[in-house]
Amino acid sequence: MTHNGIAVAVEDLTRAFDDFVAVDHINLSVREGEIFGFLGPNGAGKSTTIKMLCGILLPSSGRAFVGGLDVARESQEIREIIGYMSQRFSLYEDLRVEENLDFFGGVQNMDAARLRDRKMWALEVANLADHRKEMTKNLAGGVRQRLALACALIHEPRILFLDEPTAGVDPTSRRDFWELIHQLSGQGVTVFVSTHYMDEAEHCDRLGLIHRGRLVAVGSPRELKTMVLRSAILEVESSDLLRMVELATGLPSVQDVALFGNKLHVMSSDPENTKLEIGQRAREAGIRILSAEQIMPSLEDVFVSLLEH
Repeated sequence: MTHNGIAVAVEDLTRAFDDFVAVDHINLSVREGEIFGFLGPNGAGKSTTIKMLCGILLPSSGRAFVGGLDVARESQEIREIIGYMSQRFSLYEDLRVEENLDFFGGVQNMDAARLRDRKMWALEVANLADHRKEMTKNLAGGVRQRLALACALIHEPRILFLDEPTAGVDPTSRRDFWELIHQLSGQGVTVFVSTHYMDEAEHCDRLGLIHRGRLVAVGSPRELKTMVLRSAILEVESSDLLRMVELATGLPSVQDVALFGNKLHVMSSDPENTKLEIGQRAREAGIRILSAEQIMPSLEDVFVSLLEH
């Protein structure tokens, strides 16, 4: 199914809609059994890329191979070897849980015996056994999410595409969902997942950061933090954050200042000196510094840094 251990290979993949370029000459590869995260804001080109890789959209130019198959010439064959879970959970509301599983198994031309075995597996793995007779329209968000994943896995694909699978789902369901993703990866399933949640990206083996259709960086979360972002991050908590943004922005060693919740992240080429200067400016302005410590950069810090460059 894969070619030399590569499950997904993309070369200058581009998709344009009239004058708008949604995906702009992307190059990347995903290894067999890897959890590859596609990280970027809404409208960055994540869904368009996934639809091309699933054979739903044709590329405007470039090439892509999924399981060794060409997305432009072998789209039907690709749909038979992959699982795809869209943003909107493409389930049939008026069917029961197990009837949805039966339907998606039938679409994949599974024989009765195999479908029966795979349905039992899906109900158990996705923790749906207690819901099998329930109408899909009555399911809570987290249960619908697990059912959508089970339907995508019913035919035992080795490559799984998940497009914003946790959007609008509660934090507990998101955590449980990622535990299931790691189980699948441990069984050799390749997972290509798009998200705009920075915390979820930490669960991935490698990430591709995409912005306005362009891939700006690829690497593991640690690689992106330690190799892409050369400056240090100083996390500052004070009695007047907005005023501190103004004071810190003007310092010579500071490249960027951003609000992160109730704290500031100050990107600096000289964190120790920046800390002293911030303290001095705060005292002169009558602002209390509650804490100022150097921290490991977050993926959001990395993303902001890359976009600024």
